[in-house]
Amino acid sequence: MPKSAATRTLPSSAPLLTVAGGQLVAAPRAAPERVRRKRPASANPYLRLLATPGARAFTAGNLIARLPMGMLSVSAVIMIAGSRGSYALAGAVTATGLAATAVVAPFTARLVDRYGQARIAVPATALAVLGSLALVLCVRYEASAWTLFVAYAATATTPNTGGMSRARWAHLHRGDPAALHTANSFEQAADELCFMLGPVIAATLCGALFPEAGTLVGAFLLMTGVLIFAAQRATEPPPTPRTRTAVSPLRTPGMPALLAVFLATGAVFGALEVVSIAHAGGAILALQAAGSCAAGLLYGSLRPARDVRRRLLLCLAAMTALMSLPLLATTSTASLPVLALCLLLAGAATAPTMVTGMTLVQRATPPGQLNEGMTLSVTALLGGVAAGAATGGWLVEHAGTVSGYAAPTGAAALALVIAAAGTALRRRQGVSGGSAR
Repeated sequence: MPKSAATRTLPSSAPLLTVAGGQLVAAPRAAPERVRRKRPASANPYLRLLATPGARAFTAGNLIARLPMGMLSVSAVIMIAGSRGSYALAGAVTATGLAATAVVAPFTARLVDRYGQARIAVPATALAVLGSLALVLCVRYEASAWTLFVAYAATATTPNTGGMSRARWAHLHRGDPAALHTANSFEQAADELCFMLGPVIAATLCGALFPEAGTLVGAFLLMTGVLIFAAQRATEPPPTPRTRTAVSPLRTPGMPALLAVFLATGAVFGALEVVSIAHAGGAILALQAAGSCAAGLLYGSLRPARDVRRRLLLCLAAMTALMSLPLLATTSTASLPVLALCLLLAGAATAPTMVTGMTLVQRATPPGQLNEGMTLSVTALLGGVAAGAATGGWLVEHAGTVSGYAAPTGAAALALVIAAAGTALRRRQGVSGGSAR
């Protein structure tokens, strides 16, 4: 055979010859692979975030489970007050549930970290749903008042679905501060959206159907959402067995000061809610939540801060300034549209503050205790909401609604002072540690 013929390259479509079972077999040559062009990454950080494999599925389940958080307390108040004719009893029952949550939620979160989200969240949610159903039966059949407290306290086992979702983002995007910044902003906007829509849906269901409708629908959505969320095992952070040397996130450096900031920030929300309802009705609060939701989404599209603690101080300073707008509006004019605009602007600083605070909590908490750390911050926030609501209610009753708007402004200023003191103390400790070395 000529050398040129032996070295000639066969066309890609020519068959390959081989011997199999003593026979010459012609095998077709594999077709060349087509070069796949990669689609350019979206410029929208939220689209890039939701493009994470499995993210849309667990986000959908989490949103369904989170919506009842804004429904169940309002539904309970409407249901109990309508049946027993006492807003005082309704408020006492929901306050008891809040106190029980403050005690039980960190323990539930610790179990989630230790044994996994699906293994703990599903039975914990089932127990909370049974508590809601028991409350409906106690109200429906006019059981003794003490049974209402017991039934509603059982709902304290509801897992922190927002914290579990943030833990998944932290697991999926560990080492990527920009993605985590966007994820925290998205989660905060989702919180605001659920707390904006939840009370409206609850009030509509209770008014249009029957008083127990809001609680029943909320319990159904909670259980359904958690089941969908827990079924997404591919994105679930691995459980971290607790060792003897593990300490509570409460003892990590900087965490007590952060929790104190969350406590004061919760007082802003609680006072603003009570005072605004007394002054202009509950519907006007949707504007504050809308402003916070929009600001949270916009904040997530920005670059993450290099100095997160300094960013927190700036956010708290902005929140203090913007929270003074409702006070100025009510003292200078009785116009509801002006107050509505001021509440919309006041909400613009709350989401960035919460996002930045949650980022610091994530950094201060050991990875294996992330659910517990974030649940502690939510517990501090709820405690602040209760204290703020009580303070705002006292001011409304004794000094009027106009003076009541001084409560959220003062609480925001207190949060700023606490954060500034914590930052200064941390820097001083850092300098001392450096000199010691």
